[in-house]
Amino acid sequence: MTSRRLFLARSALWAGAPLAASVPARAQDGTLRIVVGYPPGGSSDRVARLVADGLQRVLGQTVIVENKVGAGGRISAQYVKNAPAHQPMLLLANPAVMVVSPLVVPDAGYQPEQDFVPVSEVNSYVFGVAVATAVPVQELQHLLAWLRANPAQANIGVPATGSLPHFFALMLGKQAGVNIEAVGYRGSGPLITDLLGGQVPVAVDTLDSLQPQHEAGKLRLLAVSSAQRLPDFPKVPTLRQAGVDLAASGWNTLFASRSMPAAQVERYAEAVQKVMKDPDVVRQFKSSHLDPVVSTPAQTRQRIAAYQKQWEPVIRNSGYRP
Repeated sequence: MTSRRLFLARSALWAGAPLAASVPARAQDGTLRIVVGYPPGGSSDRVARLVADGLQRVLGQTVIVENKVGAGGRISAQYVKNAPAHQPMLLLANPAVMVVSPLVVPDAGYQPEQDFVPVSEVNSYVFGVAVATAVPVQELQHLLAWLRANPAQANIGVPATGSLPHFFALMLGKQAGVNIEAVGYRGSGPLITDLLGGQVPVAVDTLDSLQPQHEAGKLRLLAVSSAQRLPDFPKVPTLRQAGVDLAASGWNTLFASRSMPAAQVERYAEAVQKVMKDPDVVRQFKSSHLDPVVSTPAQTRQRIAAYQKQWEPVIRNSGYRP
């Protein structure tokens, strides 16, 4: 199947595939698990815990976060896919799991459009390029020159192999004319630890993960991936302002296994929308430089289809293989 036909087939599945039948009473009971493919302390984990706290208040049932780490998030998707239909479980996933892996991994163990239904987008976020303070650069163009002069140190840490930061790292390498080695970690926490410890000189990660150490003076934020300069970081240019023609954002979205009954999916979707309208939740997201999103399942499907259309050619043309 050609890439074009594959994309059309995926878009059709996201947009129009029917959900499962009515929800049995037992599915309303018990603990709701939000499964995350990354370890505690990282961006995805923080988002999941904020949402879990809100859902517990709205639903009146216990909601916990379960970290199923490994394979760039794929293990978490496989875990939720195979969950029994009566077990309340949602997957918090990002583009690495739902867009990238299906394109580059021959057998990811799941097919996003066939095995899952979108429940609600939760937030969007931008990326930053940061260096350890020991790296003698102050601007992004200085970094590209430093990478050219020090090809043996042309290692850029990313929170997960196959993540959007991974492709940003590869594209930065092309801009610098250097064969970049993207070093994948098992989440933002280990990446930031190694960046501060000097084990990796450069990192591309979500801004909420980089911001605390940047403000503490422990790392230097050189550029952000937003379309416009951010008010909270007036001295930090966008990638385009810094001379690199890149701009993009990522997202965290809740998905249910396609085996979950339709009424249960709708119940969770409505609950998430209430959570993401809560002023206190909005404040907590914004304080971490995450943009909260209120999204219906239909709107979420449309956004994912548009995102696939934007990123599929970039991912394929990169030549990346895990």
